[in-house]
Amino acid sequence: MEVYKSCPEAFIVAERDNKVVGYIMCRLEFGFSDLRRFRMVRKGHVVSVAVLPDFRRRGIGRELVVSAMKALELHGGEECFLEVRTANDEAVKLYKDMGFDTVRTVSHYYHDGADAFLMSVRLPYAAPIGGAL
Repeated sequence: MEVYKSCPEAFIVAERDNKVVGYIMCRLEFGFSDLRRFRMVRKGHVVSVAVLPDFRRRGIGRELVVSAMKALELHGGEECFLEVRTANDEAVKLYKDMGFDTVRTVSHYYHDGADAFLMSVRLPYAAPIGGAL
């Protein structure tokens, strides 16, 4: 509920045929910029995003992320960031195609010891050429 209260418009559920097939939940934070040195910014943090396996590769994940970034921007977000498993090649490619930059690797980020890339993009979001919805 804490994440939801931070920015309810960036807590989004994707449905197909009255079935939940994906979600994204974000919160707003204030801290040092991941993209601009020594600058404090209000930034959106994608805490979790998921799409059921049978519904992947249909644009649902991209649609969720874009919708959340628009909501975060409306609430004053200047950047959006997330963590993604370094081994999750499909997700990493999606975020790179959407204009996210890999800022750094976070060692042992996940409970199982896996590493994560911290990736960030400036807001307002402008889809890269060829990456439009």
